[in-house]
Amino acid sequence: MRIDILTLFPEILEGPLRVSLLGKAIEQGILTVALTNIRDFATDRHRTVDDEPYGGGAGMVMKCAPLFAAVESLSDCNSLDRVILLSPRGRRLDQAIVRDLAATPDLVLICGRYEGFDERAAQALATDEISIGDYVLSGGELPALVLVEALSRMLPGVVGDFESVETDSFYDGLLGPPQYTRPPVFRGMETPEVLRNGNHAAIRRWRRKEALRATRARRPDLLVNLTKEDQRLLDEI
Repeated sequence: MRIDILTLFPEILEGPLRVSLLGKAIEQGILTVALTNIRDFATDRHRTVDDEPYGGGAGMVMKCAPLFAAVESLSDCNSLDRVILLSPRGRRLDQAIVRDLAATPDLVLICGRYEGFDERAAQALATDEISIGDYVLSGGELPALVLVEALSRMLPGVVGDFESVETDSFYDGLLGPPQYTRPPVFRGMETPEVLRNGNHAAIRRWRRKEALRATRARRPDLLVNLTKEDQRLLDEI
């Protein structure tokens, strides 16, 4: 999979892309992430990428011309079929969106700054807008990293044991179950016996029940399309 990230501050992204599982995925060629500086496509001597908004108001707006030129420069290496603006106006990122995007061969992510993009970029350049939550950051670089990290975990070979991905929160629509490790007792707090008895069927049932318990307590909006077994487990809680 190839991801091209367009940004005014590539240095924000460079460090995180070199470490942990994400860095290994890039090093092993499972994932390619290329950074493009939007400012390189400004044509005036001051390399201007923003301007005052028509109609007045506070702040500056990212100009169309550098954005369009930066995206179009990728046409030899990226299909440009999925061009995404990282924006608080976008769809809120969830695992369903991650699954969808992970199935595509390439993406372009555009990191906003200032008061956002000229609307014509959203209308004629982008195919989607994505937000990572109902709050405002100074730019789209951290949301881009969040999206890249989430996508990388869906690629075969990035996480050694894919079962660990399958138990992540939201992977199957629920929050994840509690996890424990050694020692079995710590400061009087004991690991549930079911996790230590080797009965894998019982363990799977316990984990599903606890995932349902956590989801009902914290995110009841996720309890949709439940199976009959899920409903029986909920009735037991």
